[in-house]
Amino acid sequence: MKVVQINTFSYKATGSIMFSIHWELQRQGHDSYVVWGRGRDASNDHEIKMTDDPDVITHGIYSRLTDRTGFASLRATKQLIRRLEIIGPDIIHLHNLHGYYINIELLFDYIKRKNIKVVWTLHDCWSFTGHCAYFDMAGCGKWKTGCEKCTNLNTYPASWGIDASGRNWLDKQRLFQGLNITLAVPCRWLMGKVKQSFLKEYPVQVIYNGVDTEAFRPLQSGFRERNGLNDEFLIMGVASEWTERKGLQDFIKLDALLAERESGRYRIVLAGVTKKQKRKLPDSFISLERTSGAGMLSEIYSAADVLFNPTYEDTYPTVNLEAICCGTPVITYRTGGSPESIDGTNGFVVEQGGFPEAAGIIEANFRRKMGLWIDRGAAVKKYGNETMQRQYLLLYEKILSE
Repeated sequence: MKVVQINTFSYKATGSIMFSIHWELQRQGHDSYVVWGRGRDASNDHEIKMTDDPDVITHGIYSRLTDRTGFASLRATKQLIRRLEIIGPDIIHLHNLHGYYINIELLFDYIKRKNIKVVWTLHDCWSFTGHCAYFDMAGCGKWKTGCEKCTNLNTYPASWGIDASGRNWLDKQRLFQGLNITLAVPCRWLMGKVKQSFLKEYPVQVIYNGVDTEAFRPLQSGFRERNGLNDEFLIMGVASEWTERKGLQDFIKLDALLAERESGRYRIVLAGVTKKQKRKLPDSFISLERTSGAGMLSEIYSAADVLFNPTYEDTYPTVNLEAICCGTPVITYRTGGSPESIDGTNGFVVEQGGFPEAAGIIEANFRRKMGLWIDRGAAVKKYGNETMQRQYLLLYEKILSE
């Protein structure tokens, strides 16, 4: 079996998922390749980095001027197609195609012409909208019947005022039809959205994201000692990028509410903030920029009493899984597929904007360590990479046998 995966990044959550599948394919003796647009350089002949920084910048500027993300990067995409011709994949597994690195018109015309079997993992909603990757905060449903007069232009992938959402929606509908394709989604919530979109003609399967449970496990952590923490109740937040939709402001509101109630000793630690965000956060916060890897994150998860995930737009966030696999319960908003990893033994779900309810749960558990005991074995079985890998390999085999 010869598989080529394509994604924006070689890192972040989607890059980790891509490489996890890649390494398992290779371990089982299959011929596997990974392609990405942005990040580190390739390190062997089964890795392909598509673009350089100037190309990404040019595509990004083009996108902002025209609102046509995914319709630039002609040279890089032609080079990729030449590589695909040499490789001759049995399956092309697509992940995120937005991110200023690929031309979807060239790519999908090639896939149709060669009738290549495709698995497409939708990590967000960009594939079936005329502009945005998420639409919940905008309360928009135009993507169901045809985008126009977009009110979400300032969100990623941002446009400087030009609205091409109607044209984009029609072009995607045209390009993404007539394919030999199976869709995979990381949660039931997203499957429901896909079935209301122009992609509804395709078979769709839920395959939950997995994490490296050897990396994310309970550790004897020195994080508290290094930061002068004793009996404080430690509330953790993690994001690769703390955008508005990730709920950064709700940590500030939560902190103010807990301080006002004077209900106990606590500290908030946020990982993944920028220098600019760090300057604007309360001095009482332990604010960390991008951590050095899974080991450092696992130390913080293991030291924390709870992960608070106040996300307003998401599919199936891996931070929930990482915390649970480290033995740390989660409080999350009822957003997208985020509640689907919470089963009553490993955390709590509150409504969007429900930081007062989250504060109440935290106050009630200051001395009880959230009153939960997480079954490590069950967490590994449910959230480990092995479960995800097995499901994707079974899907590949099913597709090739048809």
